[in-house]
Amino acid sequence: MGDSSRPMVDRRSTPARLPEAVRDAVERTLQATREGAETTRTRAQEAVDELVRGAEAGAEAVRDRVKDAIEERRPATSDDLKELRRELHAIARRLDAIEERLPAQRARGGRSGGARKRSG
Repeated sequence: MGDSSRPMVDRRSTPARLPEAVRDAVERTLQATREGAETTRTRAQEAVDELVRGAEAGAEAVRDRVKDAIEERRPATSDDLKELRRELHAIARRLDAIEERLPAQRARGGRSGGARKRSG
């Protein structure tokens, strides 16, 4: 393999500044890598946040459509029927008032004929 009789003293010694330069280069590389990783992490987080916002908006829209579909198809409750009866009675009262005014207006207008009377 080679002549091993050469003394180690003949080997070149590493300059004192070389290890420091390598260390500086490694530190700069690590710093650049850290900054790049932080930028990548920030961008990834923003992308995930945007996806989550989109998914939440989509889920809310679906939830609203399902709620509306169920609401349309559910049977009327007793409270619903009571409310409908109240509205129907209010409409009937208004119609009675209108019908009471109709014969007077027809008589003034020269027309004859009576309006049908509702029974309440």
